[in-house]
Amino acid sequence: MKPIQLFDAASSTYTYVLFDPDTREALIIDPVQEQIERDLATLREYGLKLIWAVETHAHADHITSAGQLAELTGARLAAPAGCGIGTAGTQLAHGDVLRFGGETLLALSTPGHTAGSMSFVWGEHVFTGDTLLINGCGRTDFQSGSATALYHSISQVLFALPDDTTVWPGHDYQGRTHSTIAQEKAGNARVAGKTEAEFVAIMDSLNLPKPKRIDEAVPSNLSSGIRHDADGALLLQPRPAAQPHLGTYAGDVSPQLAWQWVQAREAVLVDVRTDAEREWVGFVPGAQPVAWKQWPGMALNPQFDDAIRQAASGGHKLVLLCRSGVRSIVAAQRATALGLTAYNILEGFEGDLDAQAQRGRKSGWRQHGLPWRQN
Repeated sequence: MKPIQLFDAASSTYTYVLFDPDTREALIIDPVQEQIERDLATLREYGLKLIWAVETHAHADHITSAGQLAELTGARLAAPAGCGIGTAGTQLAHGDVLRFGGETLLALSTPGHTAGSMSFVWGEHVFTGDTLLINGCGRTDFQSGSATALYHSISQVLFALPDDTTVWPGHDYQGRTHSTIAQEKAGNARVAGKTEAEFVAIMDSLNLPKPKRIDEAVPSNLSSGIRHDADGALLLQPRPAAQPHLGTYAGDVSPQLAWQWVQAREAVLVDVRTDAEREWVGFVPGAQPVAWKQWPGMALNPQFDDAIRQAASGGHKLVLLCRSGVRSIVAAQRATALGLTAYNILEGFEGDLDAQAQRGRKSGWRQHGLPWRQN
C-alpha cells in the first residue's frame, strides 16, 4: 500500500490519505482549507470513511481544514501534544499509535521546526511534515524552533529508521514527491555529513522572509482551522462565506445578528441538528427543526429539501444553526442550490471545543445570553 498524495500549489503543501483496504477506514495528514472539496471527493472516489484528521504541527503557511473535515465526516482530531492545538481531542505523545481498520500510524516526536512537531510512521513509510524535506529541512526561526533540536530529530530519530523507508515530506518546491531515508542520509544538503555545529550554523544563516500567512494561519490552526473572530461592530454585519465556500451560500452571521433578524421577522431560524441533539442538548424556542442528517447512522434526511422550502415559504431568508457552525454550511449550500437565501450561524449551538476537547463551555449560541431551553 502507498498513501494517496495530494498537492496544494499555493502553499506547496502535501496532504496524505492513508486507508485500510479491507475496512476502507482512512486517515488524513495535514489537510489544507482551500482543498477541502478535493479531499472529500477523494474520500468518495475511493469509498473511504475518514476516522482521523492528523496534524504534523501547527502550520504557518496555510490554514488546515481538519476541524471542518471532522464535522463533515465524523472523524476525530489528533495533533502533537506540544503544539497547543486544543481542539484536537487526541493529544499525541512519542510512541502513541492511531488505529484505522487493521492499520496503525506511529507517532514520533521530532521537534525543531516547531517545538511540538511530529513525524508519523506507517509500515515502510514515514510522513515527516516540515521536519525532513527532500534535500532539505524545515526552518527553525519561529514557533519555538530550535536548530539543535531539529538536528537531533533528523539524525537520531528519523535517520534511525530503516534505510529503505520512504520519506513523504510536508512540502516540496521543485516537483519532487518522495525520497528515502538512505537518500537523505547520503545526500541531504543541510544534514548529510554535517556536525551539529555545522548544521546550526547553516540554519542560523538562512535569513528567510517571514511566511506570508503566519499571522492568520497559526492562530487559526491552533483551533484546527475553525475561525470565529467576529467582535464589536462585525457581530452585527453578515459576512461573505469564507474560502473555500465563497459564493456557495449567502454568508455567515453571528448568533447575535441571527437572533436580531429573527426578532425583526427578517429571517427564519432553522435548526439543522438531529432530533436527538435538540432533545438532549437543548433547543431554541421557535426554531424550525429541519435536520440535515438523522440517526441511525447519520444518514442524509430525505425530507430536507421539502422541509427547508417550507421553512422559507413567503420569501423569508434562512439562518441555519447546527452544533458548531460547520454542518450548517453544508445545509446552507443545499438550500442555496434550491434557490433559497440561506446563512450559516457562526459558532453553532454548542460553540468551539475547549482545551479538554469539550463543547458548551465557550462561544456558541448558549454562551451569548440568547434564548434556549432543555427538556
